[in-house]
Amino acid sequence: MNLTMMSIAIDFSKMWKWIPTFIDGTIVTVVLSLLTVILGCIIGLIAIMMKRSQWKVINFISYAYTQVVRGTPLLLQLYIWLYGLPMIGLTLPTLPFLGDIYGSREFITAVVALAINSGAYVCELLRGGLESIDHGQMEAGRSLGLSNLETMRYIIIPQAIRVVLPGLCNEFIMMIKESSIVSTVGVFDVMYTSNIVKASTYSVFEPLIIIAIIYFILTTLLTSLMSVIERKLNVYA
Repeated sequence: MNLTMMSIAIDFSKMWKWIPTFIDGTIVTVVLSLLTVILGCIIGLIAIMMKRSQWKVINFISYAYTQVVRGTPLLLQLYIWLYGLPMIGLTLPTLPFLGDIYGSREFITAVVALAINSGAYVCELLRGGLESIDHGQMEAGRSLGLSNLETMRYIIIPQAIRVVLPGLCNEFIMMIKESSIVSTVGVFDVMYTSNIVKASTYSVFEPLIIIAIIYFILTTLLTSLMSVIERKLNVYA
């Protein structure tokens, strides 16, 4: 039996002129992840407030939201937002003033889908943070004449955020990696640049290695920043 040995020529010199494309994709990835986490924090905060509401209907809505989102794949949720909901007339508009990339329907839909997904996990992070705060804090706030909402806003939530801040930073790191899924729906992020480079240079391995290095650098920098934040929190604790 004859064995044919195939050699693969790896040539990174062809990648140099595509560095600006990789940089542009990286910026889109960072912006997408940052918007997702910021909106996810807002959604998660609303969801945890709903969970602590005295109205059972509101409790159930928040519970159903977190269970459904955390119990289904992110890719499925993205497809539903981008392809499923428009079939019943629910389509997110384009925003031309934001440019061809950031104002596109695909990018905006990706932000919304990922933010709603992130919000469910942030909600659970905040729930753990709130449960770590001594119940006497609420009584102390009420004794000062604050309402339940004011006590939550000015006393409980600031302490809880300090507790869950490392977890929120970790959520940002996870979203940097998970956001690569948007490349499957045509969003120009750093992962999508591999398709562009591959189509132009017929190189498959080299752009993937460069993208892997970019993701590694991003996550390493964010992990180091998270370590610095944790040390500072421990100092001021």
